[in-house]
Amino acid sequence: MKKITKEVYLKWYEDMFFWRKFEDKLAAVYIQQKVRGFLHLYNGQEAVLAGALHAMDLDKDRMITAYRNHVQPIGMGVDPRKVMAELFGKVTGTSKGMGGSMHIFSKEHRFYGGHGIVGGQIPLGAGLAFADKYFKRDSVTLCYMGDGAVRQGSLHEAFNLAMLWQLPVVFICENNGYAMGTSVARTSHSTDIWKLGLGYEMPCSPVDGMDPAIVAKEMDKAIERARTGGGPTFLEMKTYRYRGHSMSDAQHYRTKEEVEEYKKIDPITQVKDVILEKGYASEDDLKQIDKKVKDLVKECEKFAEESDFPPKEQMYDTVYEQEDYPFLQHKL
Repeated sequence: MKKITKEVYLKWYEDMFFWRKFEDKLAAVYIQQKVRGFLHLYNGQEAVLAGALHAMDLDKDRMITAYRNHVQPIGMGVDPRKVMAELFGKVTGTSKGMGGSMHIFSKEHRFYGGHGIVGGQIPLGAGLAFADKYFKRDSVTLCYMGDGAVRQGSLHEAFNLAMLWQLPVVFICENNGYAMGTSVARTSHSTDIWKLGLGYEMPCSPVDGMDPAIVAKEMDKAIERARTGGGPTFLEMKTYRYRGHSMSDAQHYRTKEEVEEYKKIDPITQVKDVILEKGYASEDDLKQIDKKVKDLVKECEKFAEESDFPPKEQMYDTVYEQEDYPFLQHKL
Protein backbone atom coordinates (compact mmCIF):
# COMPACT_ATOMS: atom_id res chain seq x y z
CA MET A 1 0.00 0.00 0.00
CA LYS A 2 1.08 3.60 -0.60
CA LYS A 3 2.61 4.96 2.60
CA ILE A 4 0.44 7.06 4.87
CA THR A 5 2.72 10.07 5.23
CA LYS A 6 2.53 13.59 6.61
CA GLU A 7 1.31 14.77 3.20
CA VAL A 8 -1.44 12.14 3.21
CA TYR A 9 -2.71 13.23 6.61
CA LEU A 10 -2.73 16.88 5.58
CA LYS A 11 -4.60 16.00 2.39
CA TRP A 12 -7.08 13.93 4.38
CA TYR A 13 -7.69 16.83 6.72
CA GLU A 14 -8.18 19.35 3.90
CA ASP A 15 -10.37 17.02 1.82
CA MET A 16 -12.59 15.86 4.67
CA PHE A 17 -12.98 19.37 6.06
CA PHE A 18 -13.92 20.61 2.59
CA TRP A 19 -16.46 17.81 2.12
CA ARG A 20 -18.00 18.65 5.51
CA LYS A 21 -18.24 22.37 4.77
CA PHE A 22 -19.53 21.70 1.25
CA GLU A 23 -22.38 19.63 2.71
CA ASP A 24 -23.03 22.22 5.42
CA LYS A 25 -23.42 24.86 2.72
CA LEU A 26 -25.86 22.63 0.84
CA ALA A 27 -27.92 22.27 4.01
CA ALA A 28 -28.04 26.07 4.34
CA VAL A 29 -29.08 26.74 0.73
CA TYR A 30 -31.62 23.91 0.90
CA ILE A 31 -33.41 25.78 3.69
CA GLN A 32 -33.38 28.82 1.37
CA GLN A 33 -34.99 26.58 -1.32
CA LYS A 34 -32.08 27.10 -3.73
CA VAL A 35 -31.66 23.31 -3.77
CA ARG A 36 -34.91 21.36 -4.16
CA GLY A 37 -36.10 17.79 -3.77
CA PHE A 38 -34.33 15.36 -1.47
CA LEU A 39 -30.90 16.10 0.00
CA HIS A 40 -28.80 13.40 1.68
CA LEU A 41 -25.64 14.64 3.41
CA TYR A 42 -22.39 12.79 4.17
CA ASN A 43 -21.39 14.47 7.46
CA GLY A 44 -19.58 11.94 9.67
CA GLN A 45 -18.83 9.36 6.97
CA GLU A 46 -15.87 11.17 5.37
CA ALA A 47 -13.22 8.66 6.51
CA VAL A 48 -14.83 5.93 4.39
CA LEU A 49 -14.19 7.96 1.25
CA ALA A 50 -10.81 9.41 2.24
CA GLY A 51 -9.34 5.99 3.04
CA ALA A 52 -10.71 4.42 -0.13
CA LEU A 53 -9.31 7.14 -2.38
CA HIS A 54 -5.85 6.56 -0.91
CA ALA A 55 -6.02 2.87 -1.85
CA MET A 56 -7.51 3.38 -5.33
CA ASP A 57 -5.79 3.99 -8.65
CA LEU A 58 -7.79 7.00 -9.82
CA ASP A 59 -6.49 6.60 -13.37
CA LYS A 60 -8.43 3.38 -13.88
CA ASP A 61 -10.60 2.33 -10.92
CA ARG A 62 -14.33 3.08 -10.80
CA MET A 63 -16.83 4.01 -8.13
CA ILE A 64 -20.59 3.67 -7.93
CA THR A 65 -22.83 4.47 -4.96
CA ALA A 66 -26.34 5.36 -3.80
CA TYR A 67 -27.85 8.83 -3.47
CA ARG A 68 -25.61 10.18 -0.67
CA ASN A 69 -23.22 11.07 -3.45
CA HIS A 70 -22.10 14.71 -3.56
CA VAL A 71 -18.54 14.47 -2.23
CA GLN A 72 -17.45 11.17 -3.82
CA PRO A 73 -17.15 12.62 -7.34
CA ILE A 74 -15.24 15.59 -5.91
CA GLY A 75 -12.79 13.12 -4.38
CA MET A 76 -12.52 11.38 -7.75
CA GLY A 77 -11.53 14.65 -9.43
CA VAL A 78 -14.78 16.33 -10.50
CA ASP A 79 -14.81 20.14 -10.22
CA PRO A 80 -16.74 20.90 -7.00
CA ARG A 81 -18.22 24.02 -8.60
CA LYS A 82 -19.95 21.79 -11.16
CA VAL A 83 -21.28 19.53 -8.42
CA MET A 84 -22.71 22.54 -6.57
CA ALA A 85 -24.21 23.85 -9.81
CA GLU A 86 -25.85 20.49 -10.47
CA LEU A 87 -27.52 20.65 -7.08
CA PHE A 88 -28.76 24.14 -7.89
CA GLY A 89 -30.22 22.72 -11.12
CA LYS A 90 -27.98 24.89 -13.30
CA VAL A 91 -26.78 24.25 -16.84
CA THR A 92 -23.13 24.33 -15.70
CA GLY A 93 -23.70 21.28 -13.50
CA THR A 94 -22.27 17.80 -13.99
CA SER A 95 -25.42 16.73 -15.87
CA LYS A 96 -26.43 20.19 -17.09
CA GLY A 97 -28.81 20.53 -14.16
CA MET A 98 -30.87 17.49 -15.18
CA GLY A 99 -29.67 15.06 -12.50
CA GLY A 100 -29.76 16.94 -9.23
CA SER A 101 -28.75 15.78 -5.77
CA MET A 102 -29.24 12.04 -6.17
CA HIS A 103 -27.73 11.64 -9.63
CA ILE A 104 -24.23 13.13 -9.76
CA PHE A 105 -22.29 11.40 -12.55
CA SER A 106 -18.94 11.71 -14.32
CA LYS A 107 -17.86 9.26 -16.99
CA GLU A 108 -14.60 11.20 -17.37
CA HIS A 109 -13.65 10.61 -13.74
CA ARG A 110 -15.10 7.07 -13.60
CA PHE A 111 -17.82 7.99 -11.13
CA TYR A 112 -20.98 6.14 -12.18
CA GLY A 113 -23.57 7.68 -9.83
CA GLY A 114 -25.59 8.52 -7.74
CA HIS A 115 -28.61 6.08 -7.82
CA GLY A 116 -32.00 6.82 -6.29
CA ILE A 117 -33.30 3.24 -6.25
CA VAL A 118 -32.29 1.59 -2.96
CA GLY A 119 -29.80 -1.15 -3.83
CA GLY A 120 -30.15 -0.45 -7.55
CA GLN A 121 -26.45 0.29 -7.90
CA ILE A 122 -25.31 -3.10 -6.53
CA PRO A 123 -25.85 -5.20 -9.69
CA LEU A 124 -24.64 -2.23 -11.76
CA GLY A 125 -21.37 -2.27 -9.82
CA ALA A 126 -21.01 -5.98 -10.54
CA GLY A 127 -21.74 -5.21 -14.19
CA LEU A 128 -18.97 -2.61 -14.38
CA ALA A 129 -16.58 -5.16 -12.93
CA PHE A 130 -17.81 -7.80 -15.39
CA ALA A 131 -17.00 -5.45 -18.28
CA ASP A 132 -13.48 -4.91 -16.93
CA LYS A 133 -12.91 -8.64 -16.67
CA TYR A 134 -14.45 -9.33 -20.09
CA PHE A 135 -12.27 -6.73 -21.79
CA LYS A 136 -9.23 -7.71 -19.69
CA ARG A 137 -8.85 -4.23 -18.19
CA ASP A 138 -6.72 -3.83 -15.09
CA SER A 139 -9.42 -1.93 -13.17
CA VAL A 140 -11.39 -2.44 -9.97
CA THR A 141 -14.91 -1.21 -9.18
CA LEU A 142 -15.86 0.03 -5.71
CA CYS A 143 -19.59 -0.48 -5.18
CA TYR A 144 -21.08 1.30 -2.16
CA MET A 145 -24.43 0.79 -0.46
CA GLY A 146 -26.10 1.72 2.81
CA ASP A 147 -27.14 -0.66 5.57
CA GLY A 148 -30.76 -0.42 4.40
CA ALA A 149 -29.87 -1.62 0.90
CA VAL A 150 -28.41 -4.95 2.06
CA ARG A 151 -31.97 -6.25 2.58
CA GLN A 152 -32.58 -6.05 -1.17
CA GLY A 153 -32.61 -9.28 -3.16
CA SER A 154 -30.41 -7.68 -5.81
CA LEU A 155 -27.49 -7.80 -3.37
CA HIS A 156 -27.67 -11.59 -3.13
CA GLU A 157 -27.96 -12.03 -6.89
CA ALA A 158 -24.96 -9.74 -7.44
CA PHE A 159 -22.90 -11.46 -4.72
CA ASN A 160 -23.59 -14.87 -6.21
CA LEU A 161 -22.54 -13.91 -9.74
CA ALA A 162 -19.57 -11.86 -8.53
CA MET A 163 -18.18 -14.93 -6.76
CA LEU A 164 -19.14 -17.32 -9.55
CA TRP A 165 -17.29 -15.19 -12.12
CA GLN A 166 -14.63 -13.87 -9.70
CA LEU A 167 -15.31 -10.26 -10.64
CA PRO A 168 -12.88 -7.44 -9.74
CA VAL A 169 -15.28 -5.61 -7.43
CA VAL A 170 -15.22 -4.47 -3.81
CA PHE A 171 -18.67 -4.22 -2.23
CA ILE A 172 -18.77 -1.73 0.64
CA CYS A 173 -21.65 -1.28 3.07
CA GLU A 174 -21.53 2.13 4.76
CA ASN A 175 -23.34 1.10 7.91
CA ASN A 176 -24.38 4.35 9.56
CA GLY A 177 -26.73 2.50 11.87
CA TYR A 178 -30.16 3.66 10.80
CA ALA A 179 -30.79 3.23 7.06
CA MET A 180 -33.68 5.66 6.40
CA GLY A 181 -34.56 5.81 10.09
CA THR A 182 -34.73 2.26 11.40
CA SER A 183 -31.84 0.68 13.27
CA VAL A 184 -30.16 -2.47 11.98
CA ALA A 185 -31.26 -4.30 15.14
CA ARG A 186 -34.92 -3.73 14.22
CA THR A 187 -34.55 -5.04 10.65
CA SER A 188 -32.40 -8.15 11.07
CA HIS A 189 -31.75 -10.92 13.56
CA SER A 190 -28.04 -10.62 12.80
CA THR A 191 -26.54 -7.16 13.19
CA ASP A 192 -23.17 -8.20 11.71
CA ILE A 193 -23.82 -7.13 8.13
CA TRP A 194 -20.38 -8.24 6.93
CA LYS A 195 -21.36 -11.88 7.58
CA LEU A 196 -23.66 -11.76 4.53
CA GLY A 197 -20.54 -12.47 2.50
CA LEU A 198 -20.00 -15.80 4.27
CA GLY A 199 -22.97 -17.39 2.52
CA TYR A 200 -21.14 -16.94 -0.79
CA GLU A 201 -17.66 -17.74 0.59
CA MET A 202 -16.76 -14.16 -0.25
CA PRO A 203 -13.90 -12.62 1.78
CA CYS A 204 -15.60 -10.24 4.21
CA SER A 205 -14.92 -8.31 7.39
CA PRO A 206 -16.01 -5.36 9.55
CA VAL A 207 -13.96 -2.15 9.39
CA ASP A 208 -13.72 0.93 11.62
CA GLY A 209 -15.17 3.45 9.18
CA MET A 210 -14.31 6.48 11.33
CA ASP A 211 -10.52 6.23 10.80
CA PRO A 212 -9.23 6.79 7.24
CA ALA A 213 -5.95 4.99 7.96
CA ILE A 214 -7.78 1.79 8.93
CA VAL A 215 -10.12 2.15 5.96
CA ALA A 216 -7.16 2.61 3.59
CA LYS A 217 -5.42 -0.56 4.81
CA GLU A 218 -8.50 -2.75 4.48
CA MET A 219 -9.46 -1.24 1.13
CA ASP A 220 -5.94 -1.79 -0.18
CA LYS A 221 -6.15 -5.51 0.59
CA ALA A 222 -9.54 -5.82 -1.10
CA ILE A 223 -8.52 -3.81 -4.17
CA GLU A 224 -5.30 -5.76 -4.58
CA ARG A 225 -7.21 -9.05 -4.30
CA ALA A 226 -9.62 -7.91 -7.01
CA ARG A 227 -6.89 -6.55 -9.28
CA THR A 228 -4.86 -9.75 -9.16
CA GLY A 229 -7.76 -12.07 -10.01
CA GLY A 230 -8.78 -12.99 -6.47
CA GLY A 231 -12.38 -11.90 -6.94
CA PRO A 232 -14.71 -9.75 -4.83
CA THR A 233 -14.64 -8.66 -1.20
CA PHE A 234 -17.43 -7.40 1.06
CA LEU A 235 -16.52 -4.82 3.71
CA GLU A 236 -18.86 -3.41 6.34
CA MET A 237 -17.68 0.11 7.18
CA LYS A 238 -19.01 0.92 10.63
CA THR A 239 -19.63 4.65 10.43
CA TYR A 240 -22.15 7.27 11.56
CA ARG A 241 -24.02 10.19 10.05
CA TYR A 242 -24.45 13.33 12.13
CA ARG A 243 -27.35 14.65 10.09
CA GLY A 244 -30.60 12.89 9.30
CA HIS A 245 -31.14 10.46 6.46
CA SER A 246 -32.24 13.45 4.41
CA MET A 247 -33.06 17.07 5.20
CA SER A 248 -36.68 16.08 5.84
CA ASP A 249 -35.72 13.57 8.55
CA ALA A 250 -36.91 14.59 12.04
CA GLN A 251 -34.56 11.97 13.61
CA HIS A 252 -37.00 10.78 16.28
CA TYR A 253 -35.29 7.36 16.29
CA ARG A 254 -32.16 8.57 18.11
CA THR A 255 -31.17 10.98 20.88
CA LYS A 256 -29.06 14.11 20.64
CA GLU A 257 -26.84 12.58 23.31
CA GLU A 258 -26.07 9.63 21.03
CA VAL A 259 -25.05 11.96 18.20
CA GLU A 260 -22.80 13.95 20.54
CA GLU A 261 -21.18 10.73 21.74
CA TYR A 262 -20.26 9.77 18.17
CA LYS A 263 -18.86 13.24 17.55
CA LYS A 264 -16.12 12.33 20.03
CA ILE A 265 -14.73 10.01 17.33
CA ASP A 266 -15.34 12.41 14.44
CA PRO A 267 -13.02 11.36 11.57
CA ILE A 268 -11.88 14.95 10.98
CA THR A 269 -11.01 15.38 14.65
CA GLN A 270 -9.13 12.07 14.66
CA VAL A 271 -7.00 13.15 11.70
CA LYS A 272 -6.43 16.59 13.21
CA ASP A 273 -5.24 14.99 16.47
CA VAL A 274 -2.69 12.83 14.61
CA ILE A 275 -1.42 15.86 12.69
CA LEU A 276 -0.89 17.86 15.88
CA GLU A 277 0.55 14.95 17.89
CA LYS A 278 3.09 14.09 15.21
CA GLY A 279 3.95 17.72 14.52
CA TYR A 280 2.87 17.54 10.88
CA ALA A 281 1.36 21.03 11.19
CA SER A 282 0.55 23.63 13.82
CA GLU A 283 -2.85 24.99 14.82
CA ASP A 284 -2.08 28.10 12.76
CA ASP A 285 -1.26 25.95 9.73
CA LEU A 286 -4.60 24.17 10.07
CA LYS A 287 -6.41 27.49 10.39
CA GLN A 288 -4.93 28.46 7.02
CA ILE A 289 -6.30 25.23 5.53
CA ASP A 290 -9.68 25.97 7.12
CA LYS A 291 -9.73 29.41 5.49
CA LYS A 292 -8.74 27.96 2.10
CA VAL A 293 -11.56 25.42 2.36
CA LYS A 294 -14.19 27.99 3.35
CA ASP A 295 -13.11 30.27 0.50
CA LEU A 296 -13.48 27.42 -1.99
CA VAL A 297 -16.98 26.61 -0.71
CA LYS A 298 -17.94 30.27 -1.20
CA GLU A 299 -16.52 30.11 -4.73
CA CYS A 300 -18.63 27.01 -5.46
CA GLU A 301 -21.76 28.74 -4.18
CA LYS A 302 -21.03 31.90 -6.22
CA PHE A 303 -20.46 29.83 -9.38
CA ALA A 304 -23.76 27.98 -8.87
CA GLU A 305 -25.69 31.16 -8.05
CA GLU A 306 -24.42 33.00 -11.13
CA SER A 307 -24.93 30.13 -13.57
CA ASP A 308 -28.05 29.97 -15.75
CA PHE A 309 -30.87 27.48 -15.50
CA PRO A 310 -31.00 25.17 -18.54
CA PRO A 311 -33.36 26.12 -21.37
CA LYS A 312 -36.52 24.04 -21.48
CA GLU A 313 -35.54 22.78 -24.96
CA GLN A 314 -32.74 20.82 -23.27
CA MET A 315 -35.29 18.30 -21.99
CA TYR A 316 -35.90 17.10 -25.53
CA ASP A 317 -32.16 16.62 -26.10
CA THR A 318 -31.77 14.25 -23.16
CA VAL A 319 -34.46 11.71 -24.02
CA TYR A 320 -33.37 9.86 -27.15
CA GLU A 321 -32.30 10.53 -30.68
CA GLN A 322 -33.78 9.01 -33.80
CA GLU A 323 -31.84 9.46 -37.03
CA ASP A 324 -34.89 9.44 -39.31
CA TYR A 325 -36.94 11.86 -37.19
CA PRO A 326 -36.58 15.18 -39.05
CA PHE A 327 -38.59 17.51 -36.82
CA LEU A 328 -36.29 17.94 -33.82
CA GLN A 329 -32.51 17.91 -34.09
CA HIS A 330 -30.54 17.20 -30.91
CA LYS A 331 -27.97 19.80 -29.93
CA LEU A 332 -26.15 18.01 -27.08
